[in-house]
Amino acid sequence: MTTVITFGTFDVFHVGHVNVLERARELGDRLIVGVSSDALNFSKKGRNPVFSQDERKRIIKSIHCVDDVFLEESLELKGDYITAHNADILVMGNDWEGKFDHYRELCEVVYLPRTEGVSTSEIIDGILSYFGAKQFV
Repeated sequence: MTTVITFGTFDVFHVGHVNVLERARELGDRLIVGVSSDALNFSKKGRNPVFSQDERKRIIKSIHCVDDVFLEESLELKGDYITAHNADILVMGNDWEGKFDHYRELCEVVYLPRTEGVSTSEIIDGILSYFGAKQFV
């Protein structure tokens, strides 16, 4: 059985998220997803996610191709997560190309292309600009 693992914030869930999860699942028999904690998201992006970590975990768990979900607390623990879940393949978006190659000693590393024209940050920015920005932040 081949286990695939991937990570993401998955805030304001959109078709790009569906695409990467489905393509990741096609690479193996099981798909395990690490959802960034609220604190990790804030440290990476300088803002809180729209949906809480528990809500985002629940959304990802409900996706047909996802077998299990866990909370990713730290970027530095990816190797530990890969080992703990016995992952054979790590899948990341190609915007991270090369940045996780050092995990090749633990598993295969695959970078999948992002869905063109879809970005959570752009969706959030568009909503904020439409509604007058700061009242929602």
